[in-house]
Amino acid sequence: MPKSDLNATAASLLGFLHSGKMTGWDLARSVEQSIGDFWNVTRSQIYRELRVLEQAGLVESGEVGARERRPYRITLAGRASFSTWITRSPGDDIVRSPLLLSVYFGGHLEDATLMRFLVMHRARHEQRLADYRALHEGFEGQPDLRWIRYALEYGIEHEQAVLRWMDGLPWFSEKHPG
Repeated sequence: MPKSDLNATAASLLGFLHSGKMTGWDLARSVEQSIGDFWNVTRSQIYRELRVLEQAGLVESGEVGARERRPYRITLAGRASFSTWITRSPGDDIVRSPLLLSVYFGGHLEDATLMRFLVMHRARHEQRLADYRALHEGFEGQPDLRWIRYALEYGIEHEQAVLRWMDGLPWFSEKHPG
């Protein structure tokens, strides 16, 4: 795998491995707890990418441990590849929202069904907003974690925007006030 051919998922795994050895299970948990709200990575993708990264010499695997878990560590070539990847322009955002897809085709749904979807998603966005705010407070006063705080601030703004958008839907706000 040439250094410029890293995909974002593989690169993110290398980013996590900078902090030390991790198993596929550890990586999945780290992804879910940190970037999982804005970067979708399945467990199967993680294991597939680890195999590809190992074949390319960007990670090395250790001995299988408890519960058949194999630790991986980033190699010098992996660090160099990640460094090349992280300095490239990230490109355009890609919005993938199942809710927006349902709203777009809402004319094919009964009002009650679409309302149920919106109410359910509103609760999720309210919870995510509360979670982001709590995490952000926990990182206050830690300058070495400022980049994580900046990402959380983006998440806070995004969740607030989604909630404002929902509040602005006349059909939704009339039937579901605040």
